[in-house]
Amino acid sequence: QVQLVESGGGLVQAGGSLRLSCAASGRTFSIYTMAWFRQAPGREREFVAGLRMRAGSTYYTDSVKGRFTISRDNAKNTVYLQMNSLKPEDTAVYYCAADITPYGGIVVVSSEYDYWGQGTQVTVSS
Repeated sequence: QVQLVESGGGLVQAGGSLRLSCAASGRTFSIYTMAWFRQAPGREREFVAGLRMRAGSTYYTDSVKGRFTISRDNAKNTVYLQMNSLKPEDTAVYYCAADITPYGGIVVVSSEYDYWGQGTQVTVSS
C-alpha cells in the first residue's frame, strides 16, 4: 500500500505562484510514476504533470508547459508541483497520484493510477 498526502494549496491572485507537495509513505519503492491531476467543478479530472521516478523524465499537459514544474526529493519521498504565472482557469482541486506499473511511460489517464491523495484546493482570483 502507498499513502499520499498533498499540501500547499490556497488562494492566490492571477500571476502568482504556489508550490504543492505530495508526501508518499508505505511501499514507496513500488512507485514508478508520480503525477498531478486536477478537477474543476463540473469538469472531468485532467492530467497536469507526471514524473518517472527512476528515469527522471517528465511530461506536462500543454496548458501548463512553461509555467508548472514537477520535481522530487527522494530523501523525503516527496513530489512537488511548482506553479507559476497562475491563471483563473488553473482553479481546481489538485490531486497527486502514483502508478506502480513498471513498464511504459507517463500515462495521462487517471484510471491507470493506483493510489491517490485526498486533494488540495487551488483558487486563482482574477
